[in-house]
Amino acid sequence: MKVLFVGDDWVGSNARSLADGFRQAGHEVVVIDTTSVTLPPRLSPPWVYSKFAHRRAPWDIEALHREIDSAAHTFKPDLLFAFKSVHLDQQRLLSAPAGLHVHYSPDDVSNPYNTSPEYLAHESAWDLIVTTKWHNVPELTARGAQHVKFVRSAYDPALHHITARRTVRRYLVGFVGAVRPDRQDLLVSLAREHHGDMLLRGPGWRRVRALWQTGADVGGAVYGEHFSAAVAAVTANLVLLNSDNRDTHTCRTFEVPAAGGLFVGERTDEHAELLQDGAECYLFSGPAELRDILRRCTKYPDQAAKVAEAGHHRIVTGAHSYADRAREILGALA
Repeated sequence: MKVLFVGDDWVGSNARSLADGFRQAGHEVVVIDTTSVTLPPRLSPPWVYSKFAHRRAPWDIEALHREIDSAAHTFKPDLLFAFKSVHLDQQRLLSAPAGLHVHYSPDDVSNPYNTSPEYLAHESAWDLIVTTKWHNVPELTARGAQHVKFVRSAYDPALHHITARRTVRRYLVGFVGAVRPDRQDLLVSLAREHHGDMLLRGPGWRRVRALWQTGADVGGAVYGEHFSAAVAAVTANLVLLNSDNRDTHTCRTFEVPAAGGLFVGERTDEHAELLQDGAECYLFSGPAELRDILRRCTKYPDQAAKVAEAGHHRIVTGAHSYADRAREILGALA
């Protein structure tokens, strides 16, 4: 198929990885980068406009749609694939010449933060809505979506793979992800307990005052292969979920074991289905159980390494790459 892919194209973005997944699955892909609209540079005029108007800059949206329209008329795609394009002009997206129009959302579409009034008004016009949340399937159907497909998140073999450590330092516990109220207290508590044996990477952690005197290694966001390098330096890599998305799995569910890291994550039905607790991962239901896991990792590091190796094998041989997800999506269209 000829796929016109509309989504963010920065290195490490899930949209770029999925676009590459379509190409790896054997399809011709042209990407239209939406980053100028979704992530305008801080303090730029579009960024300032979005803060005051609470919507994306219309001049950037217009420029992007001109690019989409031009590409669609020239490329003549069989499929226009929109990756979380809720801030774009839905009528123009749906009117772009293409055999099929598909919208993909990596987040909970019942959370208003992940939609827009215009998107909701046109949701039923898409040929297919793809969601990574099981609970969204009946909700989307009830809202009038024509067809809904559930696919899990994935990993990108080009970015998430076993890599050499970039430091001689080895951390007992680590987490890569953004600051969120539902995870901050736990991670601050762990930092106070483990000090220099804990690594934290992600947007916002450097601004958390409670971490400043803990001795934990705190840094900014890491993407792509830098993520895999961070995982390589940690014995127990935490997989924490986003309660606002009502997550039962997340991208880290696949990215951590694909990078060779020991998966230490919240216990959910999906996690238990994907990886065997105690043999391919360690699952916990609360702070006490997590601390017991960390004590075991300290006492039995060889066993922790074997569990990490088994989890890696399970994920990379289990059809969980973005190319696999592209095939699932196109299978639903067929």
